[in-house]
Amino acid sequence: MDRIPMTRGGLEKLKEELSQLERVERPANIRAIEEARGHGDLSENAEYHAAKERQSFLDGRINELRVIIGKAEVIEVDTGPTDRVVFGRTVRLFDVQTEEEIEYQLLGPYESEPEKGKISVNSPIGQALIGSRVGDEVKVRTPRGIQEFEILHIS
Repeated sequence: MDRIPMTRGGLEKLKEELSQLERVERPANIRAIEEARGHGDLSENAEYHAAKERQSFLDGRINELRVIIGKAEVIEVDTGPTDRVVFGRTVRLFDVQTEEEIEYQLLGPYESEPEKGKISVNSPIGQALIGSRVGDEVKVRTPRGIQEFEILHIS
């Protein structure tokens, strides 16, 4: 069973989503199915089919969240030295091609939000950065081709 690394905050966010789906969304959808059933012929009832489709989505997401939460391994990010890139650290990089500085925090795959500077440790850039130190140059094969970065700061 593979463990899924994540922060305590990331795990709590997933637990809140699961609770919302189980206690609010699914019961509301069950009521919508019952109401749609009362409208007559189910074979031509768009509301009923939409509610059944929504129920399938909700059940799938609930099951997915239960599996993720069951495999979650909380890693404390506030402890330890900042001399190497590890899970949870924020890394400031110099992109050699664009000559721009960018900053990423390395988190678990279910916490990744690239547009907010949070990338997965499983992403190509995340994997290339793990274990690196300030001053190291890292080459990463991405869908856009080979990218080169210099590590400027780790926090």
